[in-house]
Amino acid sequence: MLYHLSFVLKSYISGMNVLHYISVRALGALLTSLGGSLIFGERFITLARRKFASQPRENTPASHQAKQNLPTMGGIFILGNILASMLIWGNLGSFKLWLCLLALFGFGLIGLLDDWNKLKKRRGISSGLKLVLQLAISGLIAAILIWWVDPSTELFFPFFKNLHPDLGWLFLVWVVFVLVASSNAVNLTDGLDGLALGSLISNFGVFALIAYLAGHIKLAAYLQIPFAGTAELTVLGGALLGSSLGFLWYNSYPAQIFMGDVGSLALGGVLGLIAIMTKQELLFIIAGGLFVLETISVIVQVLVYRIWKHRVFKMAPIHHHFELMGWPESKITVRFAIISVVLGLLALITLKLR
Repeated sequence: MLYHLSFVLKSYISGMNVLHYISVRALGALLTSLGGSLIFGERFITLARRKFASQPRENTPASHQAKQNLPTMGGIFILGNILASMLIWGNLGSFKLWLCLLALFGFGLIGLLDDWNKLKKRRGISSGLKLVLQLAISGLIAAILIWWVDPSTELFFPFFKNLHPDLGWLFLVWVVFVLVASSNAVNLTDGLDGLALGSLISNFGVFALIAYLAGHIKLAAYLQIPFAGTAELTVLGGALLGSSLGFLWYNSYPAQIFMGDVGSLALGGVLGLIAIMTKQELLFIIAGGLFVLETISVIVQVLVYRIWKHRVFKMAPIHHHFELMGWPESKITVRFAIISVVLGLLALITLKLR
């Protein structure tokens, strides 16, 4: 809104020109979403205590029973905060921005349905139905991306500037895979107070910067990364970062509220789409290494148990393994967040190592 208003008012107020700068609007979006979280968070928690009292997840350590009746579905607040921030600071004429918002709210609706069923029926929707819905929204986004945005179908590898095979029509399958994988990976990581958000925050910061670099033709050429025209997604990255920081204020140990699947699926999905749009989806494997580790730990645990009837970890995902080893929940969360920051920095370093 302010971006478009600035074109009308800049003739009268010269200072309105600053709203044309991506950096100014990204910082504004960050502070707006962060401020909105801190100002209205307690009110939402009060409402959520009455409407969204949760049950502990199945297959979690016994200590999680203490989290009975804590409010969940805080992702509704996160998503509302992001939308409000983008309506204020975003360029509403950006098709890529709207596509990212479609991913955010599309996956959020799937999570909302799952969370609501958990509250009312004591169990979420079946894993099969959840996967079908994820495939449907991912397929829709992939189709829109290909036919309306017309992105490059090449796959770019970190460290190798001349290695970028063209996927052709398989790019559609690749987009669906990345979106489903990223949303589920974040959902698996959301098992301890502040754990998923601690890793998401560093990733949102990394990909907000990458979106800016990939949207600046001179900087993209200097770093020898593909120019993707994604500068506006930097503003979205600011909103995602600010809203996540603000919600972590309440979700850090001991949590006052959980974001639920409506938050984890939505944030994971939009992060995957930003990685795709910036043509750095393989870099996401490095920056989001903790999400990859959490997912692999579940896959390994299931496969090994089915074949050899042996458990590799005390419990999967791997954060529960460390919990059962005696690590305090807060220590796991902080250590994982530190590792995520380091992985994010390593991912940024690879932009120059080409």
